[in-house]
This record gives sequence, C-alpha cells and structure tokens, in this order.
Amino acid sequence: MYSKNNLAKLKQMDGLAPQVMKAFWAFDKAAVADGAIPVKYKELMAVAVALTTQCPYCIEIHSGNARKAGATEAELTEATMVAASLRAGAAVTHATHFLNG
Repeated sequence: MYSKNNLAKLKQMDGLAPQVMKAFWAFDKAAVADGAIPVKYKELMAVAVALTTQCPYCIEIHSGNARKAGATEAELTEATMVAASLRAGAAVTHATHFLNG
C-alpha cells in the first residue's frame, strides 16, 4: 500500500494547491529547525509521533533525520519506548470510560 514512489506526487500537490503547500512546507521546515529545542531532540520527538501515527514515510524520514542530527540507535530505541508507553497508557486510561462505579 505504501510506496516511496508516491512521495513524488507531492510535487503535483504543490501545483494543485500552491499557496497552502508553500505554507505547509515552510511550517514543516520551521517546526524541526534548531531553536529552544535542538534539532536532534525535535527529530526524536518526530520519530515518536510517527510511530504512534504509524506513518511509514514519517518513520523513515525522521529516523534518518535524527541520525543525521546525531541520534544514536539507543536514543531512537528509547524514543520508540516512550511512544509505545503513551499508546499503552492511552488504552489503559480510556478503559475508565466503560467501567461502572
């Protein structure tokens, strides 16, 4: 279902909605730019979010960007476990909605 070839279609989207896509790309770039939080940590956050949203494109792109920013395999693995913890925690806490009492 997912093919990296589909990413080439982003250029088509750029042409179909140029103003919105230009704003998106600027926002996307600014969101992970160095700031109060260093790029490496922003990319590790992006990996964790990508794992929770289960976007294979984002997982690949942001894990690569995290490595380029100096993230280690141990840091990527810890970010993975944080993401897993939050997903599990959400399931547990949402269970309180069906309990009587």
